[in-house]
Amino acid sequence: MLTQDRWLLPEGIEEVFPCEAESLDRLGRRLVDRFSTWGYRLVMPPVVDFLDSLLVGTGHELDLQTLKLSDPVSGRLLGLRADMTPQVARIDARTAHDGLPTRLCYVGTVVHALSGHLEKSRNPIQVGAELYGNGGMAATGEVIRLMLETLALADVQNVHLDLGHVGIYRSLACQAGLTGPQESELFEILQRKDTTDLASFLRETQVSAPVSQMLEALLDLNGHSGVIAQARRQLSDGSPEIIRALDELAALTESLSRRYPELTLNVDLAELRGYLYHTGIVFAAFVPSLGREIARGGRYDDIGHVFGHARPAVGFSSDLKVLAALANGVRRQEPSARIFAPGVDDPELDRIIEELRREGEVVIQALGDETEIPEAMGCTRVLMPSGEGWRLV
Repeated sequence: MLTQDRWLLPEGIEEVFPCEAESLDRLGRRLVDRFSTWGYRLVMPPVVDFLDSLLVGTGHELDLQTLKLSDPVSGRLLGLRADMTPQVARIDARTAHDGLPTRLCYVGTVVHALSGHLEKSRNPIQVGAELYGNGGMAATGEVIRLMLETLALADVQNVHLDLGHVGIYRSLACQAGLTGPQESELFEILQRKDTTDLASFLRETQVSAPVSQMLEALLDLNGHSGVIAQARRQLSDGSPEIIRALDELAALTESLSRRYPELTLNVDLAELRGYLYHTGIVFAAFVPSLGREIARGGRYDDIGHVFGHARPAVGFSSDLKVLAALANGVRRQEPSARIFAPGVDDPELDRIIEELRREGEVVIQALGDETEIPEAMGCTRVLMPSGEGWRLV
């Protein structure tokens, strides 16, 4: 292999250099510190895990995104985590106190087998928070507010929030009497928002006229919060579950509009992101400069069932790299000013260097190389000998 080939990385895999790494670390710590003020406690799931644990309740999409390998110790299939939520659900199942909600947060690298349509990175740094043990709208509202506060803390401007509810589609698919494969096909059509294919599908599967009309209406039920009133009229023949879902959306949009009067809020009832995974309200944050969501989340009740502790759950996640790229100057922040110290064996100098470092100063001590010029090493101050010991110049 040629020497220059050793500089190559797998497609979509990035390494992070010092200035950016330090900025990402600072941002990550700021976010986790803020999560803790809301009562969310940090957890650290392993990067590699048994495959069946990584894919708990997640559906086909996450399976495709998970890199797999064989464990020589157990002989079982392992995976590199592509999403932390299943692992966090296991932590909740092991640590939860019955009757009490649990708030957990995390930050760490995940690995994707495939690049996203608009994002080439396959090793994002996932940061997020999850609330277990409460199925009410108060819990959903709290997680959405925490997501919005996260974006504000990262200095992301002009945020747009999209809301949906996968329960509406689930109920209509059930009323239509679709098989599993037919439901998946319908899902793909709705995601493409293809009216021609939708009409053909409904005709070929002989879905009843009232249900067909409601499914066709989903494609146009998107826009400001007034869409909910429109949906009540056009989905009036739907099941009671649909009415409850619309009630939840109405209460949530009213609460968010009152708290964030400047927030651009959109409702999209054909938005089915992660419908095999989520069970109720879904939400995503966007900015006009980027053609994909910058944070996303939703409700995924009973995800801990396989771990023997099914509980209602809601959470959100984002990519720390994306937040840093969108933030004003976060990536470009220069390191703190440094102090240069000569490489001499002097107990008094050692004491001063230790004291400065305890105070948070960056002190670079010379190693005896002639090329160690303070200015070239980013040092703006130098410890120099004086008649009274050592002083900063």
